[in-house]
Amino acid sequence: MGKIVSKVKRAYIAGLIDADGAIMALIEHHQGKRFGFRVRIEMKLSQKKAYILKWLKNEVAVGSIRKNRTTFDWLTRDQKEIHYLLIQLKPFLRIKRQQAKLALRILAVSVNSKKDLLKAARLADALSLLNPRSKNRRKNFAAMIEEAVSPND
Repeated sequence: MGKIVSKVKRAYIAGLIDADGAIMALIEHHQGKRFGFRVRIEMKLSQKKAYILKWLKNEVAVGSIRKNRTTFDWLTRDQKEIHYLLIQLKPFLRIKRQQAKLALRILAVSVNSKKDLLKAARLADALSLLNPRSKNRRKNFAAMIEEAVSPND
């Protein structure tokens, strides 16, 4: 899973993520999960030129590249890949260091009870508050899960 990237390249990639990237928490309905929800982390980097993202994908050996209307996105939703990347990049992140710390805490939560799911959802809510684009359109996912999950679970 992924490559071991040199210190200089990790610092450069962290700078790209700080400037044009996102570390996000997603709360999704999921019928296969015991409580009907799952909390996932997603990492994304957007650029106008695809060659930067192709370089990134080659360097870290994870993620995929997609074309948007006016930009290209490098994206990974694989939780193990994200954990691996965040561990490597966290020492070099400046702007998104707190998001990385929260994302790692979310990834460490093993959901075995409603309490665990709510803990992950509260961390996801805290992470979304740190993302400027999420502030105005965010939901309180912990409250949404509390309403949807039976108190008997």
